[in-house]
Amino acid sequence: TMGNWLVNHWFSAAVLAAWLGINIFLFTYYFLFFDRDERYFYTRAILGSALAWARASAKCLNFNSMLILLPVCRNLLSFLRGTCSCCRRTLRKQLDHNLTFHKLVAYALALLTAVHTIAHLFNLERYNQSQQATDGSLPAVLSKMHLQGSKWLNPIHSNQTTVEYVAFTTIPGLTGVIITLALILMVTSSTEFIRRNYFELFWYTHHLFLVYFAGLVIHGIAGLVRGQTEQSMAEVPPYQCAEYLTQRDQNCTHSCCKDPEFGSIPAESWKWVLAPIILYVFERILRVWRAQQKVVVTKVAMHPARVLELQMQKKGFSMEVGQYIFVNCPSISPLEWHPFTLTSAPEEDFFSIHIRAAGDWTERLIDTFQLETPRIEVDGPFGTASEDVFQYEVAMLVGAGIGVTPFASILKSIWYKFQQADQTLKTKKIYFYWLCRDTGAFAWFNDLLASLEQKMAESGKADFLTYRLFLTGWDTSIANNVALHFDADTDTVTGLRHKTIFGRPMWNMEFAAVAAAHPRSVVGVFLCGPQALAKSLQKSCHQHSSLDPRKVKFYFNKENF
Repeated sequence: TMGNWLVNHWFSAAVLAAWLGINIFLFTYYFLFFDRDERYFYTRAILGSALAWARASAKCLNFNSMLILLPVCRNLLSFLRGTCSCCRRTLRKQLDHNLTFHKLVAYALALLTAVHTIAHLFNLERYNQSQQATDGSLPAVLSKMHLQGSKWLNPIHSNQTTVEYVAFTTIPGLTGVIITLALILMVTSSTEFIRRNYFELFWYTHHLFLVYFAGLVIHGIAGLVRGQTEQSMAEVPPYQCAEYLTQRDQNCTHSCCKDPEFGSIPAESWKWVLAPIILYVFERILRVWRAQQKVVVTKVAMHPARVLELQMQKKGFSMEVGQYIFVNCPSISPLEWHPFTLTSAPEEDFFSIHIRAAGDWTERLIDTFQLETPRIEVDGPFGTASEDVFQYEVAMLVGAGIGVTPFASILKSIWYKFQQADQTLKTKKIYFYWLCRDTGAFAWFNDLLASLEQKMAESGKADFLTYRLFLTGWDTSIANNVALHFDADTDTVTGLRHKTIFGRPMWNMEFAAVAAAHPRSVVGVFLCGPQALAKSLQKSCHQHSSLDPRKVKFYFNKENF
């Protein structure tokens, strides 16, 4: 199974290994550098190994702050997808792991921030102890150097200074607190639950990234952590001269009698993050420019279960199946952009989305459209894995709930390709599974399935599409109705020829049946649905793929928002 995963995800594995490797290298290299380098001999005399912990974590924080914006440059990713359209599909598919990588980098930032903060709390405590010490020890002597002008090493110059005072009155302290708070808020407000149910909270809180980057760039400017200057090290080498600092008499004439001098470590965070910030600014400018182009809403349809269908046209808009767009309605909120999967086919002269009432913004949008047609802005389309569906001889499509939307586009497009006898269509057979909690949500999709069923039957292609509808939440009134009409030709729930199945699919049986029916095919498995379902489908893909290269293989694809 591990071998299978590596074959399918070699690019992801390579990126992950490189990322981990660079982090480990940066941390180890700079830890040893600050723990052993001569110019920090006196700094270590006060701080001990906490210096190395703080500096090594700072380097890794810079590196990960450089990476965090890249996976969310949607237009950049679309461009990369386009330029590698001739690459193998396994490589293109892995660009869809962009958000997974974004989250991984975010967790690394959170961990490194904790290490960096704890190390600096130790540093502040040690600076304080050294400033207050009167025992004539090396840290005590070094801490009194500020009395001789600008030679200071210890940034704390008063016995009354507290950790809180430093945290809220110095540039590194204050920016550190602000950055950490911004990071905590961004991480906690981006859980799956909040994104799905309170998208607005996630959306606005995530814009604290502006505060994070501003704070990061300013953070090191004051240069509170210092080291001995190159010139001073040549004049008074610390390994030879340190003892003279603590045991020196007034009329000392030795070459070591001169006091060491110290300078700041220059701020360098800006060097790491400048290029990604410029790239991201271009990304945002491109989004604004694309959003300004006029969108004409050609049709508004309200379906049962509060699902709104919008059909739109926009000059120069060109889509592929399974892509999604970001939608903004300025009259509701000028800043909020929400992702929706396109439900139209590329062959149609419009593009459409289906919007389910889920959260404040969608509720207000549906209410607004029932009264008037407001101005809509659209950014996109952006590519995801469903574009690859025509590359497989056999496709298994799994949609859970509203996750059926990308498959509306695919099924329509396949039908158009059939009618036009398109040579690019490699697909010979489609298995479609829809898992849904209540019958209301079936309504808008029903019409599409019914018309496809009729058209395919008329052209003698009825066996091309096999679909199964699984009703996962049902009550006794439905069950009684089903029992009464069990012998009817069409289904009692949907009115379709294929019966609705009550309960969840037995994936092992479904995969075994497909493998038996297509013993030598490459089968693409496409899911738009929850993570738990992704895990069980992935497991089934591995279990039912043959090790023999000439026999059946299952490849798993997941929609990613």
